[in-house]
Amino acid sequence: MEGIGGYAGRYLEVDLTTGKHRVRDTPRAWMRDYVGGTGFAARYLWDHLTPGIDPLGPENVIFFGTGPVTGTLGHATGRLVVASKAPLTGIWGESHVGGQLAPEIKYAGYDFIAITGRAERPVYLWIDDDHVEIRDASHMWGKTTRETFKLIWEDVGDDSVQSAVIGPAGERLVRFANVMVDFYDAAGRTGMGAVMGSKNLKAVAVRGSRGIKVANFEEFYEVIQRIYAKATTGEWREIANDTIRGYGTPYLIDVMYSIGRLPTKNHWTGVFPEAEKINGEALKAVRISHKSCFSCFLQCKYVHHVDSGRFACTLTGGPEYEALVSLGTNVMISDLGAIIHANNLCNEYGMDVITAGKIISWLMEVYERGLVTEEDIGGLRPKWGDVDLVIDLLHKMARREGIGDLLAEGALRAARKIGKGTERYVIHVKGLEASAQDGRSHKSIGLAHAVNVRGADHLRGLCTYDELPWAVKYAYERFGEEEAKRMVIDDRLDPTGKGYLTWLTENFYSIVDSMITCKYGAMWPMIYYYDDFAPWLKALTGIEELGSERRLALAGERIYMLRRAFNAREGVGKEADTLNPRFTEEPMPEGPGKGQVVELEVMLREYYEYRGLDWETGWPKRSKLEQLGLTDVAEELASLGRLGE
Repeated sequence: MEGIGGYAGRYLEVDLTTGKHRVRDTPRAWMRDYVGGTGFAARYLWDHLTPGIDPLGPENVIFFGTGPVTGTLGHATGRLVVASKAPLTGIWGESHVGGQLAPEIKYAGYDFIAITGRAERPVYLWIDDDHVEIRDASHMWGKTTRETFKLIWEDVGDDSVQSAVIGPAGERLVRFANVMVDFYDAAGRTGMGAVMGSKNLKAVAVRGSRGIKVANFEEFYEVIQRIYAKATTGEWREIANDTIRGYGTPYLIDVMYSIGRLPTKNHWTGVFPEAEKINGEALKAVRISHKSCFSCFLQCKYVHHVDSGRFACTLTGGPEYEALVSLGTNVMISDLGAIIHANNLCNEYGMDVITAGKIISWLMEVYERGLVTEEDIGGLRPKWGDVDLVIDLLHKMARREGIGDLLAEGALRAARKIGKGTERYVIHVKGLEASAQDGRSHKSIGLAHAVNVRGADHLRGLCTYDELPWAVKYAYERFGEEEAKRMVIDDRLDPTGKGYLTWLTENFYSIVDSMITCKYGAMWPMIYYYDDFAPWLKALTGIEELGSERRLALAGERIYMLRRAFNAREGVGKEADTLNPRFTEEPMPEGPGKGQVVELEVMLREYYEYRGLDWETGWPKRSKLEQLGLTDVAEELASLGRLGE
């Protein structure tokens, strides 16, 4: 790999069934066409998974991936992608996490790790540069994530070793079990922890000692200085300090309340009257520490300790904005100590806070509407704001006890089992419970949720340019007046142009997730764009194509479309690009978005045109796939009758 920087140039495959592993060269064409991270995951899983396999079967792959910038100087270069076929949804599964593990994988000499098979007993994977060993983890099985991190340190005799671990929820195959890193950081969505649990894989522990080559160090250092200056000087510094740097993601509680899209009462409304009790300012009273992911200028991570009341002595990283909604506003709880405690339970058990909270809000609503009785749900009497119920259900779901066994399957499966009209109140897309946004008060996120390749989530396509008045001016500066007006950037309630805007955003985020760097800096605040990333990648890797903004954008489109094709191969088409009737038929009852619904079809038509999807089926068109260099993908979809045109 002479002349290529940034990449380790090789990857590790492990088969837990046979106990064997092998190291392979990372294809240079993948570097050029898929960049790394999510791009590598998409290509690898497309090539190695057969459609229709059980996500919890040994044939599935759990993929831990880095990107070319991982472990280098630059903005937030410590992020890791964990990808697989998702147990919760049965389609593309992907989750990202910060911390320090991703650089350690790169320093050990691997661009990614792909694990398949199933061990006969609980094990963990120990990687120490070239030394790869499958070790017994029987003494770790049943332990919380916090306990597991400490046991790994004891086993290897080194508390600097970095790990990805699962908790009891992953062991019990809770379909929304997560993967924890650095005690408090979660690869949360779609059930990656359940995939590890299905393989009897308790953890992946890594120690690395290698360096990373830089193709052109002088040029690289100049670019990094410019990138650093953007985040730490001038107007962007003030915005970052007043928002994400000053408060972390809880800052968003106030922002979302101000525009009426703070999900409340199972997404019934976007206004929570007691928002001030759980916002970033409120959390300052219990903030005790500050932590950062690897090489991050924004440093949005805070640690909190409840020092009084019923939940005194609870210590945890977070809660982040999404947890404050899913375990707070959306179940009508404003007790900050209770939310912190619930968030900590999810971390210790290893469960996604978003899905866990949204299952509970669904249960509260269907009980309130008389669609279920106490007998249907194990004698429970769910009521809005019931802290005891939330805590009890988190324990039950993680342990699969009583009604928790059904709820551990996710809200959609639970509703289908119960019936009685309860499915209507599962706020989801493609089986993934919705993250903390509401398209009625911000139209582009309504579309982004509907078309997201992993389900109702914001991190693949949420546009922030049209959220707030102060952000609009940056869109005009970045895109120019004509293009900004085409997307109607200055009106978040106008669906016009939002199909194009979402397509553009998804392509860019695909590059962010493949480099990999953090969305905070690319999404909120929107400091960086292709004109920052292309010079960075070229100087680092020496690959000319990655230094072209146009070709980088094309790579982003290729990466996104390959994940869309993955879902198509599983039989998922247009019927899944939809929203709950709550958003399309029930006008927002109050707040800045009062009276609004999501006009999905008009946005979807425009989006399909740019994404290259057939309007009748939602299948990718051959012409678009071939334009993106995915001819082999087109041929496979054609053989299955799932190709547009």
